[in-house]
Amino acid sequence: DARILAENLGIRFETVHIADVVNESEKVLWHLFSQTKRDVTEENIQARIRGVLMMALSNKFNALLLTTGNKSEMAVGYCTLYGDMAGGLAGISDVPKTQVYRICEVINKRAGREIIPQATLEKDPSAELRPNQKDTDSLPPYEVLDLILKAYVEDAESPGQIAARTGFDAA
Repeated sequence: DARILAENLGIRFETVHIADVVNESEKVLWHLFSQTKRDVTEENIQARIRGVLMMALSNKFNALLLTTGNKSEMAVGYCTLYGDMAGGLAGISDVPKTQVYRICEVINKRAGREIIPQATLEKDPSAELRPNQKDTDSLPPYEVLDLILKAYVEDAESPGQIAARTGFDAA
């Protein structure tokens, strides 16, 4: 999907393999982590390595790295500090995830062609830090989360008020 998007935008596309760097990082930490269960810590190593490498490319080629987190992800901490939050500009950090999808559809409609691959818009959202991971493994669907966040952050409703008004489980 990323390759297709780059082609559609007429921009450079490169593949940088990070598995060896991730594996070496985990080896360096093994003696400290060996008595613990694998968790989000190891997943975040991958995200942070991507961030470091993207920043290196940004510096080397005099480009501005954009962070990828949207308002929904930022509000619930579903982003990795020094990983996908690395960058000099957070262009969609105040745009809820559901609206990001609507914007993508508008871009394609206005272009009269598929700029953003339909497969990108149809697949389940995922941080892609482990096999078969989906955002809904740990978050409500974004259609629900975005309504809750708007009510809580923008309308200053309490969790109890939100649950009573929407019928969503208070937990």
